[in-house]
Amino acid sequence: VQLQASGGGLAQPGGSLRLSCAVVGNVFSINAMGWYRQVLGKERELVADITSYMTTNYKDSVKGRFTISRDNAKNTVYLQMNSLKPEDTAVYCCNAEMVGRPYWGQGTLVTVSS
Repeated sequence: VQLQASGGGLAQPGGSLRLSCAVVGNVFSINAMGWYRQVLGKERELVADITSYMTTNYKDSVKGRFTISRDNAKNTVYLQMNSLKPEDTAVYCCNAEMVGRPYWGQGTLVTVSS
C-alpha cells in the first residue's frame, strides 16, 4: 500500500493550492483519512481529517480556509487550501487508516511567500 501525494508548491499569501493523496495497492476498507503538516523543529500537527462517514475535523487556525474531502471510489483524499498565510508553510503529509493501522504518504512542501 502506498499513499501518493501531489499538489504542493509555492503560493502567494491569499492564494490557493489543492493537495491530493491517492491510496494505491492492496487497499482494504479505509477508515479515516487526513492531512498533517510539520515545520522543521516542530512537532507534526493534524491539519484536517475526514471519516468514512464524511465527518470532518479541522485545526482551529485553518477553519474556514481549508476544506478536506475524499472520493472513496478513487481512494483519494483532497485538501483545498484557500486564503493561504505564510504560517501555513510546511511539509504536508497524508494519512489513511486501514484495519486499525495508519499509513503515511511522502510529504509535499507547501510554501506561502510573496
